[in-house]
Amino acid sequence: MTVHVDEIWESIATGQTARIEHLGANPYLERQALRESSARSYPRRLPLALKKGKGIYVQDHEGRTYIDCLACAGALALGHNHPVVVEAISRMLRDELPFQTLDLTTPVKDRFVEKVFECLPKEFADGAKIQFCGPSGADAVEASIKLVKIARDRRTILAFQGAYHGMTHGTLGLTGDLGPKRAISGLMADVHFLPYPYAYRCPFGVGGEEGHRLSSAYIERLLDDPNSGIVEPAGMILEVVQGEGGVIPASLSWLQEIRRITRERGIPLIVDEVQTGLGRTGTLFAFEQAGIVPDVVVLSKAIGGGLPLSVVVYRPELDRWTAGAHAGTFRGNQMAMATGEATIDFICREQVALHAARMGERLMSSLKRIQGDSRSLGDVRGRGLMVGVEVVDTNKSSDKSGGFAAAPAIASKIQNEALRRGLILELGGRNNSVVRFLPPLIVTTEQIDTISTIFSEAVSAAERD
Repeated sequence: MTVHVDEIWESIATGQTARIEHLGANPYLERQALRESSARSYPRRLPLALKKGKGIYVQDHEGRTYIDCLACAGALALGHNHPVVVEAISRMLRDELPFQTLDLTTPVKDRFVEKVFECLPKEFADGAKIQFCGPSGADAVEASIKLVKIARDRRTILAFQGAYHGMTHGTLGLTGDLGPKRAISGLMADVHFLPYPYAYRCPFGVGGEEGHRLSSAYIERLLDDPNSGIVEPAGMILEVVQGEGGVIPASLSWLQEIRRITRERGIPLIVDEVQTGLGRTGTLFAFEQAGIVPDVVVLSKAIGGGLPLSVVVYRPELDRWTAGAHAGTFRGNQMAMATGEATIDFICREQVALHAARMGERLMSSLKRIQGDSRSLGDVRGRGLMVGVEVVDTNKSSDKSGGFAAAPAIASKIQNEALRRGLILELGGRNNSVVRFLPPLIVTTEQIDTISTIFSEAVSAAERD
């Protein structure tokens, strides 16, 4: 179905999207495949050449409109071209402010830091320090690891199975996914992986609260065992909701236990909020729901209002590194600080996190109804507008805790069918079998219902094949 550009943008205003019957030859994608490296990933599953974006919608070069439930892997908290972001960029250009300043301060930077500290819990923000890093979250994770190693004069880092912290040489050593690690030697040494509480695929084979209890008990005993083989850790890093690992939320009681265990043993706790930060999970920061206070928080994606920026915020007693211990040419991205300040201000002022919680509940309820009519949706889970649906093969026997084998082929079909109908979804998790929903936080009730309807159609079509 071909729709003219004017008709598409009129349909955006009414919350309707064009139904895509086919994705034909695309000269932009052909040239991309010819010129770009074989490491490119998203175009292989989402063959799109985008031209325009507004709110939760994007338009391709042929005039087709899609609902964007990827939102630059969650970085576009306010969607595409939100007025407050556009105005912040325009103001920067009008005032002829510098684009980059390394770590020299400016009024823009000063206001950004104020906003970051205002939105963090007071007991953490009081006296805290902030380090500006390179553009990506991975760089901020690297900085956080340096920070705790220097502060504790130790070398060992504790990470979790299923984690994703980045694709740099160091952060890949903290990441659970074996695929990108197999061909790389010499990754970060002294990283030890611990069992993450994954209810549907419990590492202990029991699931539920018992699985969470066993995980925290195992970790505590391991740290107290003089023959564990693990020397005293410099720190522990975790995601409150594992994103790329398959949208796996840790129970709040488990998080509370992990904080107690690390605090009692003097192990700095690093919380990676790169994808969860600024309202994604229904509170400004995911760790707040457990009532815990970390020692280090890593922020990126939404913190820059859609532009590249990352920071590490940490307790003052850890501030033992020397000048130049971590640096980066683009750590002074003034435009990202301006858009970041505007985004934080809007999210706080308009209570966007609360809205995300409500929209997430509505989406989860709809997806669970779809699950009830499906033979291939094994688990629906998430927090706020960070939602995942695990696709499984029920023709095979379940494991002892009731989980069925992953079905990546069916997940891929669902993704393709959704794209044909105008909905961009991404896959992740074990065997790439979890369909992930990361819409902009400004998504409306009507748009959530449209997303659910399209997904239901996609599941039905995939299951018919």
